[in-house]
Amino acid sequence: MRNPQHWLIVGGLLLVGAPAAHAATSDGDQFSVSAGADYSSGKYGTDTTTDIWSVPVTAAYQTDRWTFKVIVPYINISGAGNVIPGVGKVKNGNPKSRGHGNGGNVPVPSSVSSGSASGLGDVTASVGYELFGSADRTFGLDLTGKVKFGTADADKGLGTGQNDYGIALDTYRVAGAWTAFGGVGWMKYGSSQYIQLKNGFNANVGADYKLNPVNSIGAYYYYRERIADTGASQSELTGYWNHKFNDSLRVQAYALAGFADGSPDYGVGASLKYSY
Repeated sequence: MRNPQHWLIVGGLLLVGAPAAHAATSDGDQFSVSAGADYSSGKYGTDTTTDIWSVPVTAAYQTDRWTFKVIVPYINISGAGNVIPGVGKVKNGNPKSRGHGNGGNVPVPSSVSSGSASGLGDVTASVGYELFGSADRTFGLDLTGKVKFGTADADKGLGTGQNDYGIALDTYRVAGAWTAFGGVGWMKYGSSQYIQLKNGFNANVGADYKLNPVNSIGAYYYYRERIADTGASQSELTGYWNHKFNDSLRVQAYALAGFADGSPDYGVGASLKYSY
C-alpha cells in the first residue's frame, strides 16, 4: 500500500534534481505523462553567470510495487563553457566545447570562455521498487536504480557524453497533515577523455504539509558531494506548492536557492502531470 501524497512529492523531487524514487500513486496499474519548464542561474565558482533552461517530458508506469520512469529533457544553456548542466564546474579539455565555438560547431581561439547552446539533454531511466509499505499508508521505504544516458551533445557542453549509474533509498512518514521524507543515494559518474568525474553520494530531507484536499506545500534540502576536482559540492533548499485539479491532473511549482558553488544561485520551475 502506498501513500499518494508522498509519491506526488517524490515525483516533483525527481524533476528538480533530487534523487529518484518509486512514484506509485494508486493500488492499480497507472500510466502518467508530465511536462515542465525549469530555469536556473548561477556562477558556479566562475566569473560568468550561467543561465540554464530545461523542458523535461516524463513518462511513468506504475504497477504493484514497481515504477518505471523515463525523463527526456530539452536544454538551453548560456554562460561559462566549463559549466555542465547537472554537474557544475569542470575542467573541460574538449577543443570544440561551448565557449570555443558557436555551440561547438565553429572552433575559435581558446580565450573565448562563454557561449550558448541548446539541444537534447541526458535521457534518464529509473526503476523503483517498494521495499516496505505500511497498511495504513503512513510509512514506506523504496529502492530505486537510475541510469542517465549520455545523450546530450558533449561538443555543445550540454553534457559529458557519458552514462551515469545510481542507486537511492528513500523513505517517508505521515503524521496528520504532515509528511516527513528523506533519502540517500550514490552515483557512478562516467568520465571521458576531456572531463574527469568522481563518484559521489547525495542526500535529501524535507517535509510536506497538506493544506486541504487539493493543495499542499513543502520544502526540502538537497546535498551532493563534490564530483569534479575543479568543482564544488551541491547544497540547495527548495520550496514547492502542489495543486490537484482532479484525480488525473496535478500541477507543481517550485523555487530553489543554492548555497554552494556546485548549485545555481537560484532557480524556479513548474510541471503539469496527467495520470490515467
